[in-house]
Amino acid sequence: MQGFDVRRTLAIVALLYLVEGLPLALFRDVLPVWLLRRGVSVEAVGALSGLSVAWSLKFLWSPLVDRFGTHRRWIWLALGAMGALLASLAADTGPALERATLIAIAAFCIASATQDIAIDAFTIALVPRGHEGSANAVRITAYRVALLAGGGGLLLLPAVIGWPGTLRVAAASLLVLAAAVAWLPVADTRPPRAARSATWLPFADALRPWSARPRLAAALGFVLLYRLGDQAMGPMVKPFWVVRGLTDEQIGLVSVSLGALATMAGGAAGGLYVERRGIPSGLYGLGLAALLSNLGYAAAALWPGSGRSGVYAASVMESFCAGLAAAAFMAFLMRICDREHAAVQYACLSALYALPGTVAGALSGWAVAHVGFAAWFAGTAALGLPAFLLLPAARAWADRADDEVAANDARRARDEGGAR
Repeated sequence: MQGFDVRRTLAIVALLYLVEGLPLALFRDVLPVWLLRRGVSVEAVGALSGLSVAWSLKFLWSPLVDRFGTHRRWIWLALGAMGALLASLAADTGPALERATLIAIAAFCIASATQDIAIDAFTIALVPRGHEGSANAVRITAYRVALLAGGGGLLLLPAVIGWPGTLRVAAASLLVLAAAVAWLPVADTRPPRAARSATWLPFADALRPWSARPRLAAALGFVLLYRLGDQAMGPMVKPFWVVRGLTDEQIGLVSVSLGALATMAGGAAGGLYVERRGIPSGLYGLGLAALLSNLGYAAAALWPGSGRSGVYAASVMESFCAGLAAAAFMAFLMRICDREHAAVQYACLSALYALPGTVAGALSGWAVAHVGFAAWFAGTAALGLPAFLLLPAARAWADRADDEVAANDARRARDEGGAR
């Protein structure tokens, strides 16, 4: 791409995925600990993770993000709304999940899912083909650092300023990020006007090319199952730390230090591997490595004598391996999306892979209460294995996407040559 500035683009990608990761860190890591400290049960906290269904349903309103406004505006408006909602939660100190609390957290999830639509579309339009590996190394690193530093870093604050103050600091952070996005030194990205002529037309335009690709059902099954093991385990990680006796400060310190370093190493290694060996090889090798993190947590839960060192080792393994697998998977999703309808297509794909994890996560608290942490963590490792049987179909799907891009580029070159 002529005029492509690698450093500038990667810096923008890093900012966008810090923005995308922080709200999820708050929902997945900070709010569950806040609720557990207030006396809410593990089962209730697990059920609350079902509100992440907002990320699975975001495809329903993804055309609105393309049809109205700009991607940049959707991002900073969503950040502002999430900041206001967190500020409202700071006043809630009751021991039970009140209706107003549930509504506020649900609205927070919807706003976060909406900004994700805009961020993913912005990034797909910004990054040229062939640079997905390096972009995803930065993307995964920034995203995971936001998850770990945002979740872990904020957990250092309750001992100093209390939980209401911590939530207010989180709200202020979201507002600062909103201002940063509003002033990004880059032109906004949206589909051509013709592609936005009807609000729901992008669904038809986006899905029609996919219908001609080989082994579509099996490829969609791969997307559905590939990250299921990690998603099913996630809602019970912080409750496991709390049950094992870690304080808020200890949870925060291990997330910020060891977890952040392992994430950066995993994201960088995964991006480099994908660029050198290709997306299909990355999906297979790095995906299998990611399942080891589930077994690491199962081992830590099975042997309580391992103490805090066992929990820390499991955390480092999870952070590194999740970064590896996510780099390959996100490169695959970017590769099969058309730039003109990236918001709709990527929202549909990410919703598809998030859906089974949402269901499993909502049941995770109940499962842990009945079978224990060790059995649940080990079981989640098995959930990701069927996806690897469908990997050939995913490869065929990605190859067809590359063929379509090559054909379109050749057609465009012929048209430009004819015009001259």
